[in-house]
Amino acid sequence: MSAKKPIILAVDDDPQVLAAIARDLRQEFSQHYRILRVNSGPEALSTIKELHEKEEPLALILADQRMPALEGVDLLAASREFFPAAKRVLLTAYADTEAAVRAINAARLDHYLMKPWDPPEQLLYPTLHDLLAAWQAAHTPKYDGLRLIGFQWSPLSHELKDFLSGYMVGYQWLDFETSPEGRKLLATKGFESDQLPVVVFTDGSTLAKPTPADIGAKLGITQQASQEMYDVVVVGAGPSGLAAAVYGASEGLKTLIIERMTPGGQAGTSSRIENYLGFPTGLSGAELAHRAWAQAVRLGAEFLAPQEVKKLCIQDGYKVLTLGDGSEISTKAVVLTTGVSYRTLDVPGMDRLSGAGVYYGAARTEARSCDQQDVYIVGGGNSAGQAAMYLATYARRVFIVIRGADLAASMSAYLIEQIRTTPNIELLPHAQIKEVCGQDHLEAVMLDVNGTVEKRPARALFVFIGAKPSTEWVSDLIACDAKGFLLTGRDLVADPRYAEIWKKPREPYLLETCAPGIFAAGDSRAGAMARVASAVGEGSMAIKFVHQYLDE
Repeated sequence: MSAKKPIILAVDDDPQVLAAIARDLRQEFSQHYRILRVNSGPEALSTIKELHEKEEPLALILADQRMPALEGVDLLAASREFFPAAKRVLLTAYADTEAAVRAINAARLDHYLMKPWDPPEQLLYPTLHDLLAAWQAAHTPKYDGLRLIGFQWSPLSHELKDFLSGYMVGYQWLDFETSPEGRKLLATKGFESDQLPVVVFTDGSTLAKPTPADIGAKLGITQQASQEMYDVVVVGAGPSGLAAAVYGASEGLKTLIIERMTPGGQAGTSSRIENYLGFPTGLSGAELAHRAWAQAVRLGAEFLAPQEVKKLCIQDGYKVLTLGDGSEISTKAVVLTTGVSYRTLDVPGMDRLSGAGVYYGAARTEARSCDQQDVYIVGGGNSAGQAAMYLATYARRVFIVIRGADLAASMSAYLIEQIRTTPNIELLPHAQIKEVCGQDHLEAVMLDVNGTVEKRPARALFVFIGAKPSTEWVSDLIACDAKGFLLTGRDLVADPRYAEIWKKPREPYLLETCAPGIFAAGDSRAGAMARVASAVGEGSMAIKFVHQYLDE
């Protein structure tokens, strides 16, 4: 995003003099600066206040001394409150030189120029070039994108950071407690600290304590379906859901994909996926998700987010989905790719500190805040290993806490080797977290290693201890196994309830659930592989079966 051009403000109550100075300034400086002209002191002061509110960069003020209502010296002195770093130049007639000399201290005047300044090449430009060069040397351009002001330990701040990162929206994080710029910006926008987090958008507008849906609406992410009937609705935008959307849209089906939070699912939070076919150097989960999302939309899929499906029912063969906002969407077929959520660690303090130093999943947005401190990871799967490698770039030490003796049974060999050769990652076998401690944020963990419990300082705890399927909302309609995973195809046929719940003369298709026309793919399906490549494969296959179902 290109930074705004800095401003040179010219002020004079004489229209002819103002026109002349503005003309000469434009001639020499308009390529790199915006030239503003104002014809009175009071108007100039209100312009300066407005520029400050809009966070515009003001480089230099050139003001005439003799102006009614507000003299040049007083204007320049008043401008210091709003733009202390701006260069101040007084335009004077010969008779006013004494006032100009006095103003050098009072108004922190940088220079005074005599009228007329002809020829400007000798009497105007060299002085202004020197002053502007000095201003540029000390000036840091304002960040021009979206800014998020909040508390480091606020769960809502953490949720918004994850949401923005998930949609690859560039933003600047300003911690209210450590950032003077954040506190100043909050005051400028007229908010108090009890209204945090506050999002400041690129157009200057703001939202206090917004939900992800509020931000999504402001960023133009669609939250209302454009049609009343679809050929296929995909619920969940992890790798399998995105693959289903890409294939559904590319094969001419009227396709809608609905996502509760951000595209990518659990894979989207992975810092590095190195075993995905065709990417020899690896890629981040967020990058993979964003590419797939862009691909699906380009091919014609419609994307609703952040929007949650609360209910699914069948009416006259059509599937009706009820969304969180109460609206309903009808479709001929559904592909459920709702994925899994991490199991919670049931020890004292976890609920209280969740989102404030304790995180489920990779929480990549918090990695930088772990700089040179100790962090703990609970779990021994690939997600835990990828998170450990990512966090090791920032943290002083990363401890992987596992109940077993080693990682061989649960983690890919390439990751085990990377962890072994990373000096600041330490594996703690035969260990478990007994308690998490801290007032308003995590400060320490009670760690049991081989039966000995000790208290250790910890900046963050990341939990990856297996997953449970996100299927509670459909379990009354769709048959699940004992763990809540959706039964499909041959697994459904082998279930004792099969004769009772399946009423079609044909057998269910490979990825079809007990409700004809409702398919399941990815991690929430019983028997799924929990690999990105297999999830993508299942999402693609589901569309083949959707076609066969629609042909009936």
